[in-house]
Amino acid sequence: MSESRSAAKACMTVETPGDGEPLPLAMANMTRAMRRIGAVMLGLAAAGAATVGYGLHEIVAAPVVRTTRVALRDWPAGAAPITIALVSDIHIGNRAMDASRLDRIVAAVNARRPDLVLLAGDFVIGHDAASGAGAAEQLVVPLSHLRARLGSYAVLGNHDHWTGAARVARALAAAGIPTLSNRSVRAGPVTLVGVDDAYSGHDDVARAFAGVGQGATVVVTHSPDVVARLAPGQAPLLLAGHTHCGQVVLPTGRGLTEYSLLTGQRLYDPRYRCGRIDDPGRTVIVTAGVGGGSAPVRLSAPPDWWLVTVGPARL
Repeated sequence: MSESRSAAKACMTVETPGDGEPLPLAMANMTRAMRRIGAVMLGLAAAGAATVGYGLHEIVAAPVVRTTRVALRDWPAGAAPITIALVSDIHIGNRAMDASRLDRIVAAVNARRPDLVLLAGDFVIGHDAASGAGAAEQLVVPLSHLRARLGSYAVLGNHDHWTGAARVARALAAAGIPTLSNRSVRAGPVTLVGVDDAYSGHDDVARAFAGVGQGATVVVTHSPDVVARLAPGQAPLLLAGHTHCGQVVLPTGRGLTEYSLLTGQRLYDPRYRCGRIDDPGRTVIVTAGVGGGSAPVRLSAPPDWWLVTVGPARL
């Protein structure tokens, strides 16, 4: 009997799981592994929360002011260079942009004393008239404070057309800002050509350039993809917005917003995602914009606006 009890006791203490370890040791190892996994998951959650927090902050941060100089052919003899402020994608109506923030941005633009202000579309947020209701009216007071000796001009963007182009154009007019819908105007030493938005199918390049002759030319539009519809040399300087510089830029350098999350449609040519692009015979400048679209975050694509000095070959 004693020998039988000893054998039973030995079986209880040396019973092992499949890996050959005593059961208490295996359980301890499993507990340590679960703790490590938990720590990793907690770290990932903390990193994710920090990333989202930073993105929520970046979208409402003071826009970066970017500067560059562009020599234009056919510059009028004896004319001094001018500075152009390029501002786009205000998207008023969500947490990234209200009237008070827009007023601060306008004050920052005025402080740089540009000769000309160009507003490159997407003034409001929304995808239809109902979602954009009441947004355009918030533009009037802040934008009426813009000051530039050669004036301020605007083109419309896809969100403006989706929510009601006439309503946005009326708000701009109330602020003293003409809308250049496929037409041109003289502004000091340059001919300013406004091409309506290509992304929403409202561009008409032939109409926009009708009557444009020789001389220094600056094109302003919303989507930079209109470049593909321009003749060589037709627009030596093109200023655009629309892309938000990707808004959320992946480690690969591609923007998360390159394709629509709703439709899968490509939103822009990645070549013209952001910044200054020098093509043969043409310089394209794409601003990140000062507001935000449907997503309320920015990562590695801070809001910005540009101050572009244009003039003769030797600046």
